Amino acid sequence: MTQVALEKRGDGVSTGKSAATLPDVPAVKKKRSILVYLSIVWLVVIIGAAVLAGLLPIAPYDVPIGSPRQPPSFESLDTFLGTDTLGRSMLSRIIYGAQVSLVIGAVAGLTGFVIGSFFGLISGYFGKKLDSVITLITDAMLAFPPLILLLALASILTPSVPTMLLGLGLMAVPSFIRLSRANTLSWSSREFVRAAKNMGAGNGRILFREIMPNVIAPLASYLPIVMAALIVAEGSLSFLGLGIPPPQPSWGGMINDGKDALSTSPHLVMVPSLVIFLTVFGLNQVGDHLRTKYDRTLHD
Repeated sequence: MTQVALEKRGDGVSTGKSAATLPDVPAVKKKRSILVYLSIVWLVVIIGAAVLAGLLPIAPYDVPIGSPRQPPSFESLDTFLGTDTLGRSMLSRIIYGAQVSLVIGAVAGLTGFVIGSFFGLISGYFGKKLDSVITLITDAMLAFPPLILLLALASILTPSVPTMLLGLGLMAVPSFIRLSRANTLSWSSREFVRAAKNMGAGNGRILFREIMPNVIAPLASYLPIVMAALIVAEGSLSFLGLGIPPPQPSWGGMINDGKDALSTSPHLVMVPSLVIFLTVFGLNQVGDHLRTKYDRTLHD
C-alpha cells in the first residue's frame, strides 16, 4: 500500500513524497502442547531415578520389607507403591526395573540407528545393485514377525541383557534403513549436491558432508519413537518369562509376577503397567515434537 507523505522544505513549501509502507504482521506463535512438557518432566524423573537408584533412600529390590501384597500406603517411602507377592518394595523394583528397560531400549535403539542409517545412506545414494540387495534384505527382515524372532533368540541363547539387545537391535535396523534411504533419495537430487558433483567432490565427501547432516535430523527425531516400541517389546518378552531372569526386576516381569493376583491385588499389575504407559507415551510425544521441529522436509 502506497501513501502520500507531505514534507516541508526549508522554504516552507510542502511537497508530496510517496513512501511505501509494509503492513505490520505479527509473528506467528507456535502452540506448545502441555503434554510435551509433562512428558519431558516424567522422562527426566524416571531416568534420574534409574541413574541415582543406588543413592536413593529405598530398600534393595530383592529384600522383603513387609507382608506380601500390601496395598500402597504412605507409611514409608518403600511402601508408597505397596509390596509384591514376596513382600518386596514395588517402588524399589520399579526404579531398578527402569534401569533394565531404559538401557535396553536406548542401546538397542542407538544400535539400530547407527547401523540402519549407514546402510540406508549408501543404499539411497549409490542405488543400482547395492540398493536392490539392501532393500531385499530389509524387506525380508520386516516380513519376519518380530515376536517370533525374539522368541527364537531367547530359546536358542540364554535369556540375558546381551541377548535382548541383539534381538531388539535387529528389530530396529530395518526401520532406520528405510527411513534413511528415503531421505537420502530426496536430498540426493537437491541443487547443492549436483553442484558439489560438478565441482569434483568425491562420493565420500558428498555422502557424509553434504547429505548426512540433512538426513540425520529426521532420523534422530524418530529414535525416541523406536525406543518406545523396544521398551514395549522388552516388556512383552519379560511377561512371557523370556526376558531378564529373576531376581533382577523388569517392568514386564513385574506384570507377569502379579497377573495371578489381579483380582485381589490389582496394584501388582497396574503400577508397572502405568509406568510403561507413561514412559512410552512420553517418548512418543517427545519424538513427535522433535520431528515437527527438526525435520526440514516438513517445512520445505
